Amino acid sequence: MTIERFLTGITTSGTPHLGNYVGSIRPSVQASLRAGVQSFYFLADYHALIKIDDPARIQRSTLEIAASWLACGLDPEKVVFYRQSDIPEIPELTWFLSCVLGKGVLNRAHAYKAAVDKNNAAGSDPDADVSVGLFMYPVLMGADILMFNAHKVPVGRDQVQHIEMARDMAASFNHRYGAHFTAPEAAIEDNVATLPGLDGRKMSKSYDNTIALFVPRAQLQKLISSIVTDSKAPGEPKSVEGSALFQIYQAFASADETRALQQAYLDGIAWGDAKQIVFERIDREIAPMRAAYEALINDPAKIEAILHAGAAKARAIATPFMAQLRHAVGLRDLRAQATTVATMTAKVARPMFKQYREADGQFYFKLQSADGILLLQSKAFSAGKEAAQSIAVLQEQGAKALDKLQEIVQLADGVQAADVDAALAVLREAKAQAKSK
Repeated sequence: MTIERFLTGITTSGTPHLGNYVGSIRPSVQASLRAGVQSFYFLADYHALIKIDDPARIQRSTLEIAASWLACGLDPEKVVFYRQSDIPEIPELTWFLSCVLGKGVLNRAHAYKAAVDKNNAAGSDPDADVSVGLFMYPVLMGADILMFNAHKVPVGRDQVQHIEMARDMAASFNHRYGAHFTAPEAAIEDNVATLPGLDGRKMSKSYDNTIALFVPRAQLQKLISSIVTDSKAPGEPKSVEGSALFQIYQAFASADETRALQQAYLDGIAWGDAKQIVFERIDREIAPMRAAYEALINDPAKIEAILHAGAAKARAIATPFMAQLRHAVGLRDLRAQATTVATMTAKVARPMFKQYREADGQFYFKLQSADGILLLQSKAFSAGKEAAQSIAVLQEQGAKALDKLQEIVQLADGVQAADVDAALAVLREAKAQAKSK
């Protein structure tokens, strides 16, 4: 079975609220349980530095966000859950990517353009108060994605440009140094639920209208009681259209519960009674998680251990991959390079099979031409022995074996069976010569 890698970053710049839970945390935790998916979730604390200069706030936010996701059911045994700053390969890859990406691409980034437009409108220098961090933000995001060769990145439409930039970085690097990166795709979240805040506008820290996800029960009740409603008295029919209270309830209630409250609106329910129903429904879902959250938030050592374990899993992928990329760009051990040069003068390059194991635990192999062009790629094998047996069949039978193996191997784009047959013939001849010596 093919494994798809999904990657999600959470900026550590605030306290999670009900809008974050409904729009991101709850659906992401559910998605992490799907079969055939390898999920990466990271706390984007490097990104937080771009807009937050309060160290204590970043530290506290990291703790609160980690505790929130874990309390909501994210299983660190089933996903890779890590802190961005625990992966030193990410800033190194950011530099590699910045060296292959044109500055003009970053000039068109939405956040940078918005800052420049604001300065121009105010008659200021176009780059006033624009940090290099803000300008380089898309490259750091590209490194986050490409470090793990994520196939899909769930984003809203306002973030699609960053995924397109990551694709540009991957293509540019691959063109210069060979195929190393998978081009990521945006998994556009058109149906993400957005909640209104206390004042009816979108729930956002910017509007100071949020309901923190894990406030104590009494405080939650007080906040829901403060949600803005109209002035209709008890007994007067009320409309659910434009009702922030009803929209919040919908995000937690079943279809039957939603219809019941809608009918109660038509029957003229008092706002105090409606708010009590909304409070009770939300608290019913949140209360068990609140208990888990409070236990975690009071045990930062446990969260730190979970993040360290997640970083170890992430670095098991990132460290060897970064070594591969360093070699690709020429950051090499000088002794190894000297040996390679000497070897190149003494040996003739030949086609070769490469058998390898991916992070999903599955085994694969590929056949490359003498100049490194991909000729044939296998699908996944559960055991290395199975992959080796298929290689042996190809080596012995040549292109004739392709029909027999068509379910588990495929030719690269533009490659013909004759190309594979010619490469395998070279390998057979070399093997025969080696035996005769």
